[in-house]
Amino acid sequence: MGGNSPCASCKLLRRRCTKDCIFAPYFPSDDPHKFAIVHKVFGASNVSKMLQELPAHQRADAVSSLVYEATARMRDPVYGCVGAISYLQNQVSQLQMQLAVAQTEILCIQMQQEPPTLASDQQMVDADHNNPFVVNDNLGAVPQMMNFGSSSSSSGNIAQDPLKREFLWA
Repeated sequence: MGGNSPCASCKLLRRRCTKDCIFAPYFPSDDPHKFAIVHKVFGASNVSKMLQELPAHQRADAVSSLVYEATARMRDPVYGCVGAISYLQNQVSQLQMQLAVAQTEILCIQMQQEPPTLASDQQMVDADHNNPFVVNDNLGAVPQMMNFGSSSSSSGNIAQDPLKREFLWA
């Protein structure tokens, strides 16, 4: 920076900050922690080489990425920002499953509350009369799986309460 205060990198490395210091525009003296964490993870020489290889208009974005990755590496030395991304993807996946379950429950409740029409009940009875796997349980148009085997014992029946929650993955 010339005559004023040296940049954070020159201050940390205890060297004189020149006019053409590659770090000065990106690591100001009022934020020394930013360079310290990048230096600790990547090293000043490597960061200098990376910045020199980039065009000037891309350097600010590169420094921002280096700071983010260095911060993530300090929190999680093995996975870094990939660990954070993976964690967030798992959260999205879990929330999507919860949403699907909630939407299914809402649909079941709505279908139970709708009064069945005589014509649709008769059509379901006619369509499913010869099918041993489907039984109409007066739930409107929600068929329930019932019997996989030919035995009439209760051990072969799979009919369950339609609102009972079962999680195979839990």
